[in-house]
This record gives sequence, structure tokens and C-alpha cells, in this order.
Amino acid sequence: MSATLKDDLRKLIAEITEIDDIPDGASFKDLGVDSMMALEIVSAIEREYKIRIEESELPSLTNLEQSFALVASKLAAKSS
Repeated sequence: MSATLKDDLRKLIAEITEIDDIPDGASFKDLGVDSMMALEIVSAIEREYKIRIEESELPSLTNLEQSFALVASKLAAKSS
């Protein structure tokens, strides 16, 4: 599941940012993601996976790897 989840997140983020290649560890800021795009990404993730990302968690979502880790942990907690 984890590779698929990461690929799905990569596609979702690529769609919003219109960036074809989203490297795992590349900072969203370095990829040109502004605050409006970041909010759009968070909103899309919440809708897609039916999870809630708290405001306090937003600063940790700086790249694909960290976004994946947060979503994976929330989905694991939700299913248990």
C-alpha cells in the first residue's frame, strides 16, 4: 500500500502544482509551491483520504516524504 499511497500523493501534488516530477525529499518551497497551492494540496489530501490535517501539522508538510508519512500515519490510526 505504501508505494501506491506515495505515488497517489505524488500525482495529486503534481496535478495541483503543474510540476511533472515531484522528488521525495525536494522542498515544496524549492519547487515553487506558494501558500495558496499548499492549502489546495492539504485540502485535496483531506478530501481524497477523508482525514483531517490540523493547523499545527501544516509546518511539517514541507515535501512529499513528510506528507506521505503524515497521511500514512493518519490512515493507519483511522483503520485501527
